[in-house]
Amino acid sequence: MRTDWRISSFNGVLLAAYFIPTWTIVAFRIMISPIQGLYERPNVSVALFISDHLQLAALTTVRFAWLLALGKLTVVGFFAIFVVLITRAAIRKAGGCDEALAMALAIGSVISFASMVMAAQVGESQAVKLHATELLMLLGTAIVLLVEHPARPQPAQAQVDRNATADALALEQAQLLNNR
Repeated sequence: MRTDWRISSFNGVLLAAYFIPTWTIVAFRIMISPIQGLYERPNVSVALFISDHLQLAALTTVRFAWLLALGKLTVVGFFAIFVVLITRAAIRKAGGCDEALAMALAIGSVISFASMVMAAQVGESQAVKLHATELLMLLGTAIVLLVEHPARPQPAQAQVDRNATADALALEQAQLLNNR
């Protein structure tokens, strides 16, 4: 049985299955109640870092919480676009969904790395483990995406493309009166 799924595409779908529901729930909890949502388990290290090291005012903490929610929803959006694009076989074979996956991996890695560093600064060992695990999942997929060969067109499609190119060149060549 022949499949046209690449390893990075399959891995990206598995990541999307984790990050879309998890980060959406976390982001919506922050949007509904910013301070309470920020002090929940997935974000407690960020909240403690903000309150202990940055000593921000309440309104600035709320703005920072909303910024974190916006960043997580952006990652969720790129993963959702990736999942929608990967459902079409033509886009999947051509590798057209890789850009959305790469953006989700890049932004998600930055958020997870920053959260991991903040958790290490405030001494939250469980939060460090959570964010390090998320970061390793994202970086593993990014490495597979970078190392994996780009998608190649199907041989039948390549032959059709060559014939179309030859026909286009035949129409573009200047014809002299004596060559008709």
